[in-house]
Amino acid sequence: MPPQRLLRSFLFLWVVTGVALLYGSVATATSALQTGAHVNPHLVLLASVEAVAAILFLIPRMMRIGAVALLATIGVAFSVHAALHEFRADLLLYGAVVLFVMIHGSLTHDPFRAAFARTA
Repeated sequence: MPPQRLLRSFLFLWVVTGVALLYGSVATATSALQTGAHVNPHLVLLASVEAVAAILFLIPRMMRIGAVALLATIGVAFSVHAALHEFRADLLLYGAVVLFVMIHGSLTHDPFRAAFARTA
């Protein structure tokens, strides 16, 4: 069993990344919808898919499906920004963290309990 600090750190990284991506995607969709007559349906769709993916990413049994969807949406967003000559290092960072969490896998019951167990 990994050390408790490592389990807590991984869980913190997973949750913070999922919540940050959820918040950002909801903010993007809301902003795109509030632009008035020039609503960009592609941006709203991408942000909505990303929001659903972020929710799935936060659910242990659905984490891998959410991670794959997040990687796809992050890849699309990075490509669009690159085509507009904008370098988005934050998207690379989000992608790296999502990939790391996906490869590691969600915490099973015992490691999850160990993360919150009281140490003697």
